[in-house]
Parts: sequence; structure tokens; C-alpha cells
Amino acid sequence: MDQPNRVVAAMREGRKAYGFQLTFPAPQIIEIMAPLDFDYVWLDCEHGPFSLQDVEAACRTAEAVGITPFGRVPSIQSHIVLQYLDRGLKGIMGPHIASRADAEQLVRASRFGPEGDRSYGANRGTGYDYFEPGPDGWPDRREFYKNANDNMLVGALLEDAQVIDDLDDILEVDGIDYFGVGANDFGQSIGLPGMGDSPEVGQAKAQILDRVRVGGGRVGDDFMIANWVHSMLLDGGRRIVEERD
Repeated sequence: MDQPNRVVAAMREGRKAYGFQLTFPAPQIIEIMAPLDFDYVWLDCEHGPFSLQDVEAACRTAEAVGITPFGRVPSIQSHIVLQYLDRGLKGIMGPHIASRADAEQLVRASRFGPEGDRSYGANRGTGYDYFEPGPDGWPDRREFYKNANDNMLVGALLEDAQVIDDLDDILEVDGIDYFGVGANDFGQSIGLPGMGDSPEVGQAKAQILDRVRVGGGRVGDDFMIANWVHSMLLDGGRRIVEERD
């Protein structure tokens, strides 16, 4: 946690953060992208085939080239979120945040006390518990906890019909830095399966995000600019293939 979170820094400075999104474990891609000075890499640990070892390798590589690693986790249960934070992620996006209770659980799992109840252990996400004794002769971790909380990015993914009724309550929860809408799952939840890119779902998504803004929340797309690595690969491949024609 010694390196600052570049996305959090961008938010505080009022600028946009730029990144790329990975759905598969490939630390070499993080190295390849490094010369472009991206702020962050986002790992899809919910749908992608990332083991905890893969996440740790990605975090180690990202830190080595000065890129902030964060990602979507498969569950907001505290023991699941903890495993990803202990690998070194500096940000968590929680899926299916549909109620105030979900939002509160996401914050509890992602932040140390007094803001949450994240557990502490001697892993790479906590510097393997290396602390010099303080003036009182014992390792004082209070500053570490504060720094970790200050540099933690917590995102809530809204993708359930219940959000329509419960959004105001969700927005009252402290400790969530930004919100997004998962269009495909949200569309399915409102009776439009397979129509995540349709105008109908797009309009419903826009209404929710407008409510987030009016309610004082941040929308991830307003300050984080990114693209999927697999889309970049396909775009590059198409340019080559088009030359055949």
C-alpha cells in the first residue's frame, strides 16, 4: 500500500483516470501497456478465470510499472473480498449492489476500522506485516490503516431491478466512491434478457445514473476512461484483416 492509488488521486485532483480492462490473466499485457502511462488496470475477477495467484501476479506486475490494480470481485462477502485485497488490489468493485444492506456490506469488507471491518493479516496486501516498533515499543498500525482506507477505491455495480426502488437508500451509505450499471444483468432483471445494448435498457441505465449524480454520488464513466484489452486486440486484428480486401 506504499504506492498512491492513481485513480483516487485523479478524483481528488478533478481529472480523469485512464486504464484498461482484463478479463483473463496476462501480466505480460500489463508490462506491454506500461509505456503508455495508464493510471490503472481493472481485473474482471467475477467473470474472468483469475485464480488468487493470478491476481497476485497481476498486482505485483502493475505495482512494478506504477499502475494501480483494482477489479470486480465475485462476491461482497467479507472473506471473499479480503482474499483479493490481501493479494494487493487497491480497489474493489462489488457486483449486484441492490440494497442499503449490500452497500454497507461492501464498505465493511473493503475498509479497515473505523470505516469498516476489513481483517488484517500478514500478506502482500499488508506488506507482510513488516513494521518497525513505534515510540511506545510496539508496532503501531493506525497510520497504515488510515493510509489504506484513504487509498482504497470502492465501487458499487448496480445491476438488479431492486435498485430502482432502493437507490436513494444505497446513496446514503458512506464509503462508496463511485457507481456503475451492469447493463446486461440489469436488462435481464427488468425482463429484457439479451438486450443490454438496446435503447430501452440504455434509457433505464441513464435514468439510474442521473439519479446517482443528483443524489451526490459519482458515476465511474464520468472520471474513468477505459477499454477492454480483448476489444483492443480485435480492433487491431480487424485492421490487418481488412487489408486482405
